[in-house]
Amino acid sequence: MSNHFDGKYEAEIKYRLADHSAFLSQLSTMHAEPFVVNNEETDWFFDTQQTHLADGNVSMSVRTMTPSGIKLWIVKGPAASECKAINIDDHEHVRNMLLTLGYRCTMTLTKTRSVWFLGDIHITLDHINGAGWFAEFAIMTHDETKLAEYRERLREKAAEFGLTDDMIEKQSYKQLVSSMQKNNCNAE
Repeated sequence: MSNHFDGKYEAEIKYRLADHSAFLSQLSTMHAEPFVVNNEETDWFFDTQQTHLADGNVSMSVRTMTPSGIKLWIVKGPAASECKAINIDDHEHVRNMLLTLGYRCTMTLTKTRSVWFLGDIHITLDHINGAGWFAEFAIMTHDETKLAEYRERLREKAAEFGLTDDMIEKQSYKQLVSSMQKNNCNAE
C-alpha cells in the first residue's frame, strides 16, 4: 500500500459535495493519480457491551474494499487526529476474534469510495446512500506538530476545487448514518 497511508496521525478535512461530477472533472484536470476507483467499502464497528471504546473516544473497525481486495483493521482515537490501520488477510476471522474477546459489532457501514493522490495529499470521494457525496482531503504523518500546518494546506487545496469552510462536514460517517441505519453487523 502507498506511503500516503503511513503515519500515526491524520490531518483530514471532509467536505459535503453538491456536484460530485464537477469534482471528478477537476480531479482529472489536476492530473490526480487514481489509487482505487469505485470500491465498495464495508466497515464493521466494534465496542464493548459497556461502550468503553466510544466512552474513551476510540473507534475500532474492520474494513473490506471490493474489488481492490484491501482488508484493514482500523483504530481511530483517542485524539481526534490519531488513526492506526494494519492490513489483514481474513476479515471474517478478525471479526470473529473480536467477538471472542468480548467485543460486539455495533454498526455496519457501506460506502462507495474512490481515492486519488495529488502530491502528498490523498483525496477521497465517498458516496453513502441517504447521506450524499463527500470529499476528504488528508495527509498522514508521524509528527503531531505538523497537523495544523497540514490542515491549512488541505484547506488551500480544497479551495482550488471551489470548496469552502461552510461545506465542511464535522460529523464522522458513523455519526451521519447512525440514525439512518439499523444495527446490521452480519452483512457481507
